[in-house]
Amino acid sequence: CTAIDEGPRIAFLTLGSPPPSGPRPVGTLIKRLRELGYEEGRNIAVEYRWAEGKIDRLPDLAAELVGLPVDIIISGDTDAILAVQRLSQTIPVVMTAIADPVGSGLVASLVRPGGNTTGLTMMAELAGKRLELLRVIVPRAVSMAVLAHRDHRPTAQFIRETEVAGQALNVPLQIVQVRDPGEFDGAFANMIRARAAALIIQNNFLFNTHLRRLADLGIKHPLPAMYPFRNFANVGGLITYGPDPDDLGRRAATYVDKILKGAKPADLPIEQPTKFDLVINLKTAKTLGLTIPQSPLSRADEVIHP
Repeated sequence: CTAIDEGPRIAFLTLGSPPPSGPRPVGTLIKRLRELGYEEGRNIAVEYRWAEGKIDRLPDLAAELVGLPVDIIISGDTDAILAVQRLSQTIPVVMTAIADPVGSGLVASLVRPGGNTTGLTMMAELAGKRLELLRVIVPRAVSMAVLAHRDHRPTAQFIRETEVAGQALNVPLQIVQVRDPGEFDGAFANMIRARAAALIIQNNFLFNTHLRRLADLGIKHPLPAMYPFRNFANVGGLITYGPDPDDLGRRAATYVDKILKGAKPADLPIEQPTKFDLVINLKTAKTLGLTIPQSPLSRADEVIHP
């Protein structure tokens, strides 16, 4: 970014890689900040740090930002925020979408976070809702696979919540964990060998970075899959259900604005998403030989037609 002498300096710290068009929800967050009167190069400076999928890079990247210093750090990654907290208990941190901030030790509670971290969390009920939707759309799915990241801190909670939902719906689950994209093909082959009839994919920086490849693998094998965000449906994923990334970005910007105006993160309650998008790709359904029931179609926020 272009350094400026006056005005606050905000920073984004992420496990992902910088896509050509800029990541979401960062793009929406910056746009909303502009609407609130903050413009990069005029009255704020913006720093970006990308771990490019390497969790062990986070401590060094966090140290760079703390050493600058910056006035606020924004992140949607549990490991990234923990790396910041180990170095500073005073620089405010805004979470864009953390699965379990209390259980991960990031905050004391959702109502009164305490410390230097606040922002947005994901709802645990998503696991059950995704399983229910997938079973309605693929009624033959007597067993399902779950694709998760082996090394990511939120994975344990994701697996636990999904297994609880599977037990409640009497759906056996095959947990498949990978560490990098080189394991994707083998993972899908294992799912097919185990006779999985459908798949749920974790919301994770690795999978979100390779969304088109995962959507293609779901079609190739074929394996009807539930993905975390609407971007997957746009590139061929069968069904997505999750918070709207644009909405998360806008709401995170509100936290940044409040903190820059003097609010303390410790006193700002953590919000849960209120807007969830259900997107169904009928072109992919046709390719997979699926007929989507009217019930989810009528509830869908968007239907992608052939």
